[in-house]
Amino acid sequence: MASRPTEAAILAQIPAARARAAAEREQGLRATAAHYDRKSGRIVLELTNGYVLGVPVTTLPALRQATHAQLAGLEMTDTGSAIRIPALDADYSVPGLVLTFNAREVGRRGGQVRSKAKSLAAKANGAKGGRPRKLAESGGMK
Repeated sequence: MASRPTEAAILAQIPAARARAAAEREQGLRATAAHYDRKSGRIVLELTNGYVLGVPVTTLPALRQATHAQLAGLEMTDTGSAIRIPALDADYSVPGLVLTFNAREVGRRGGQVRSKAKSLAAKANGAKGGRPRKLAESGGMK
């Protein structure tokens, strides 16, 4: 069982924690405001870097069956690091939502890129027989 940190150890960690919080605010990983937009079916986050992010409720499994009234009760923490829907006992980290959206968008855009290099790579891969089969599809482990 881990021992409880001393007060001095906790106080020593505060400057680093404040620096991390400042960096997250600068990167837009904190929200200044949050609300549910019934018309679009999105949770709208106004981020500290000036961006506005609309997260479709349908992309959050715990909220798919939520009513508009439940979602309208959305709250944001004082630090802007999380949102909470009390009626559903659901909490979401703002950095988690932002980074998940960014990863999806990068993947989506990457798949749409049309370049000479990508075209040549696809042709070369096709000449080798296409995408390699997964081991389970090829009849067993090797």
